[in-house]
Amino acid sequence: MPRQLNRRAALGLGATAAAGVVLCSTAAASAEETEPGQALPEPTPTTPEQARKRVGKVYQRETTRAAGIWNSLITVANPDGTLASAVEDKADERVEAYSVNKIAVATAVLDKVDRGLLRLDQRVDVTADIVATTGDGIFRLDRAYPSSVTLGHVMANLLSVSDDTSVRLCGLVCPAKEVNEILVAKGFPQTQVTPVANPNRFFLGTTTPRETRDLLQALVKGTLLSATSTSFLLNILRSPVAFTDGIRRTMSSDERVRVATKAGWFLDGRNEAGIMFDATGRPILTYSLFARGQANPDNFGATHPAVQARAVMGRKFLDAVDRLGGVATLRTSVPTYRPFNGG
Repeated sequence: MPRQLNRRAALGLGATAAAGVVLCSTAAASAEETEPGQALPEPTPTTPEQARKRVGKVYQRETTRAAGIWNSLITVANPDGTLASAVEDKADERVEAYSVNKIAVATAVLDKVDRGLLRLDQRVDVTADIVATTGDGIFRLDRAYPSSVTLGHVMANLLSVSDDTSVRLCGLVCPAKEVNEILVAKGFPQTQVTPVANPNRFFLGTTTPRETRDLLQALVKGTLLSATSTSFLLNILRSPVAFTDGIRRTMSSDERVRVATKAGWFLDGRNEAGIMFDATGRPILTYSLFARGQANPDNFGATHPAVQARAVMGRKFLDAVDRLGGVATLRTSVPTYRPFNGG
């Protein structure tokens, strides 16, 4: 299938968005998951270097099991805030981002908010012709059009339940050309959406694992957006309704809010990128995981091999850094999950 057709199906016109490995340790993990008669588990890492070695082992083991092609970059922060790689696996190759690039789209829209050109409380029209009739999200489910919603509501759905109609609604206020220009100006020339004939619509386009990592790092450092927009974006990515099939699957509610994540899937691609924070809200581990070519490409659920691999990795990654402190100068408030029973 031609590359352009893949992109065209990818979102802008209404479908689901969805050897080269450098590890801190090249040895395969063998002692972490044990059975009777096997070696005892390795002790929990207490230094960034130990954590990077553990993360590298887990990544190598789980991606080998899942098979397919992986493009990844995983870094663990040192106490002084510098980053060192636990995994660099073809990290500079350009890949189809799918819905991971919704973070980039949100960045462009929020940049216009920061410059006073848009407001989160302004309303956008939801018409029948703009609703993506297949794919992910909630706009296509209510069958109540025409209607209008705030831009803030659009962004919340874009980043949490990965709503595909939300991308089209973002295009109404930030056309494809402008999205790409904003991203280039911020230092992300390879993280770009793909324009179509309608200037207000686009495919979600491409990125590299390194640029996605750098965008996430700029976000937590406060150099990507204003403090208000940074908090807005991170709170959605860490919310309990954000993606839980992959990295966050086997975590408690308190642990899940320590992970800001965004997944993307389409055709045989299964991607996820995000940041893990320590218990006090300091960023410590950043991951950009782009996978394709695994078995069962028509399975978009939690049992897909790449998604299963990410679930194991997420649990192990968090455990690897759990005794470490993140970057002290980049502390954010830690969300608290409180269930609600109506009334």
